[in-house]
Amino acid sequence: MANILERGAPAPDFTLPVTPDQKLSLGELRGQPVILAFYPADWSPVCGDQMALYNEVLPEFQRHGARILGISVDGAWCHAAFASDRHLHFPLLADFEPKGAVAKKYGAYREGDGYSERALFVIDTKGIISWSYCSPVAVNPGADGILEALEELAPRGQASRR
Repeated sequence: MANILERGAPAPDFTLPVTPDQKLSLGELRGQPVILAFYPADWSPVCGDQMALYNEVLPEFQRHGARILGISVDGAWCHAAFASDRHLHFPLLADFEPKGAVAKKYGAYREGDGYSERALFVIDTKGIISWSYCSPVAVNPGADGILEALEELAPRGQASRR
């Protein structure tokens, strides 16, 4: 597995396509927590389950004021079809060309395979990685680690209202 960026590292900025004609920059989201979910490919069984889980947990992420961004090396058209089929309500970003450039910045690109690791990052309001995790490609990492990291970012006195 890759050596992904760890807690305390500045999150590298990037701009990637969200749709064939729209782009999103990480810097645009500064001031709110951001979850980056790198995954190998749309349409693979584990990736589909992982993204569907994040879609179900989306209200919890939003309760923490966090935005989640799915990122893979698939193109914007593939992401659009996948998101529509899975009824996803968060953006999927295309790290398509140059292939895997953003995943490489985060240490999450599998050079020999041509796709991203299944890597997760929680970025704080100042653009610093507060938590990261790399799961084996065949294993859905779930959402528990993300939610715990978001809890840690919550200002004191604003504990979870579960």
